[in-house]
Amino acid sequence: MRDVIIVGGGHNGLVCAHYLAKAGLKVTVLEQRGVVGGAAVTEEFHPGFRNSVAAYTVSLLNPKVIRDLELVRQGLKIVERPLSNFLPLDDGRYLKVGPGKTAEEVAKFSRRDADRLQAYGEHLEVAAELLRDTVLQTPPNLVQGSWLSALPELIKAGGLGNRMRKLPLATQRELLDLFTKSAGDYLDGWFESAPIKAAFGFDSIVGNYASPYTPGSAYVLLHHVFGEVNGKKGAWGHAIGGMGAITQAMARAAEARGVEIRTGCGVREVLLSKDQAQGRAVGVVTAQGERLDARVVVSNLNPRLLYTSLVDPAALPADFLRRMEGWRCGSGTFRMNVALSELPDFSCLPGKAMAEHHGSGIIIAPSLDYMERAYHDARALGWARKPIVEVLIPSTLDPTLAPPGQHVASLFCQHVAPQLPDGASWDQHRDTVADLMIATVNHYAPNFKQSVLGRQIMSPLDLERTFGLVGGDIFHGQLGLDQLFSARPMLGHADYRGPIAGLYTCGAGTHPGGGVTGAPGHNAAHEILRDFKQRKYA
Repeated sequence: MRDVIIVGGGHNGLVCAHYLAKAGLKVTVLEQRGVVGGAAVTEEFHPGFRNSVAAYTVSLLNPKVIRDLELVRQGLKIVERPLSNFLPLDDGRYLKVGPGKTAEEVAKFSRRDADRLQAYGEHLEVAAELLRDTVLQTPPNLVQGSWLSALPELIKAGGLGNRMRKLPLATQRELLDLFTKSAGDYLDGWFESAPIKAAFGFDSIVGNYASPYTPGSAYVLLHHVFGEVNGKKGAWGHAIGGMGAITQAMARAAEARGVEIRTGCGVREVLLSKDQAQGRAVGVVTAQGERLDARVVVSNLNPRLLYTSLVDPAALPADFLRRMEGWRCGSGTFRMNVALSELPDFSCLPGKAMAEHHGSGIIIAPSLDYMERAYHDARALGWARKPIVEVLIPSTLDPTLAPPGQHVASLFCQHVAPQLPDGASWDQHRDTVADLMIATVNHYAPNFKQSVLGRQIMSPLDLERTFGLVGGDIFHGQLGLDQLFSARPMLGHADYRGPIAGLYTCGAGTHPGGGVTGAPGHNAAHEILRDFKQRKYA
């Protein structure tokens, strides 16, 4: 009898499996695709060209997870970008963002903004540090019952409140701004020049189908800056071998602890016993019809997908099911990988020879107003006619991904509608939008289109079909104020437990949310082990 079945072999499922197996439990991971890793995988998409298919860059992967799984010993190597970001502009100028460079670059547009950069960074870091303190903790969970059952949650909430109260009042006000304001309003309060606001504001719409002036988008900005690379806070990097190198290292670590991993093994149903009012999870039925029993089941899927597709709706409380059906998903993301014969030659910074800006995150979105127009365009028309594109060229840091002298690029594109208007299908419009994304980059680097040797296109529908990302949502649920912390995925179920005994969640639809962090898997394992110790799973 196995102890645990984990549905979904994405990175959080593998992390959870490792911790559970390390504690002595017998664990099986089931993954529907032919390779583990979920959206963090590396595949050949054109002969001789490999790239990270969906997730594409590293920063949020938690240092404790890296240490505990001994991922470096398992072969993982992460290198830092030579430059954080590069923004080509329509007027022939550009902005570089990176350690030791940003202030000088910003001064080209505003001396006042350059002088405010340090204070801005310090304010943001205070908030980021508070987030780091909560990432590996189960949020306070709203519970019903006696005061005794509520006491642990009250203590947890009190501890967080005490940390907040110890901060200066000015800092508390800043935190309130970051958790409630729009990124646009927040940045407008700091800076006057468009390029630096665009560089910082881009993070607020990454995976977030919203305008940078949507209330709450400042938190999405913050969510993207609490990571680190090789001990450098706020840095972004690249895993040698692509994002699949991370999950393959995780799989090796899990298997070394005795975890059984089955690929090509999707799940059709979570089995429930009838010995409790709402049943209890006792195993799964695979897509092939095989029954697999376990003491508990853990889902690494989007919670909406789990509870509306794999669980008998009659076993769920009506209010819970209604709220899960309304769980907001949709990133506005269109993902491409392209094989290149040469590096892009930008009009504002000419040259095809490798330079630092080629190794950065290249942001095609010159202002917050541009981003806002892109969002409203997508809402009305299905996709932005002037879209937002981030270009990464990982082969500048990792020559294993492309033939000598050639390159691969990741195009992470916003804004497109998760569901097109008037019932249109993404299958009908995928290539049209892909052509637009190529043309958008080509506007700033006129050799780009002719250098494309091959491409892989992932519309929101493709992301959902391939990786189970509902509405193409890379975060397994939007990072709105109503879907964060103790409300992720729902008040009363923020502790990685649902209404059905023995059925847990460990994916990005739980705290602290999306990104390749490993934190949800880490936290869920902690709660599952607590229940095994107290035999509460039965």
